[in-house]
Amino acid sequence: MSMLQVKGVSMFFGGLAAISDVSFDIKTGEIVGLIGPNGAGKTTMFNVVNGFYHPSKGEVFFMDKKISGLKPHQICKLGIARTFQVVKPLQRMSVFDNVMASAFLRVKTRAQAVEISHETINFTGLHDDTDVISKSLPLGKRKKLEIARALATQPELLLLDESFAGLNPSELDESIEIIRKIKARGITIMIIEHHMKVIMSISDSIVVLNYGEKIAEGAPHEIGHNPLVVEAYLGEAQSA
Repeated sequence: MSMLQVKGVSMFFGGLAAISDVSFDIKTGEIVGLIGPNGAGKTTMFNVVNGFYHPSKGEVFFMDKKISGLKPHQICKLGIARTFQVVKPLQRMSVFDNVMASAFLRVKTRAQAVEISHETINFTGLHDDTDVISKSLPLGKRKKLEIARALATQPELLLLDESFAGLNPSELDESIEIIRKIKARGITIMIIEHHMKVIMSISDSIVVLNYGEKIAEGAPHEIGHNPLVVEAYLGEAQSA
């Protein structure tokens, strides 16, 4: 079953097409990698899916409901959450309060929000930092907090925008494990990432953009040896 359907989406800024007639489906329960060179249109696609941009052409459907044209908070309430490439927590608030602020999107009582926050913080490995003011966290933990804030909204589809960027090898391994645990919970994931070993190891399928157009789509082993993808982005064939 397709959870998300992107149908013929184009996004123009003035005369520039940041995305041009892109279509793909995301099936329930899978991890889909979205890759391509800088400026390929990846984050623009995320912005269209979660309502920051209304597509110039085309439509987006989530669980068979048209969501293109809705506002971000409406789309989030339907079950789509996202992280951002540049992490921006509520800097003067603690880790716990950051997560609890997100939890209130889904629940109405403080007791429910507290329960969700504690569970999400433990799940993402931030339990030792519950009372830490977020602006003092190192990058790796800020990235975890960004994921925790998104998870606290209890999404069915999670959009991750370069959640591994800037991490050291140990943090990278921890984050990969978190992504796999999220999938094990039944949450569908779409991820933008430049770490090709990460994308190849965790993705069920991969969509490749270049100059705003989809140039390939398929399983990791197919994408890793696709001549168009190798020429445009990878530089050399990749092993899944």
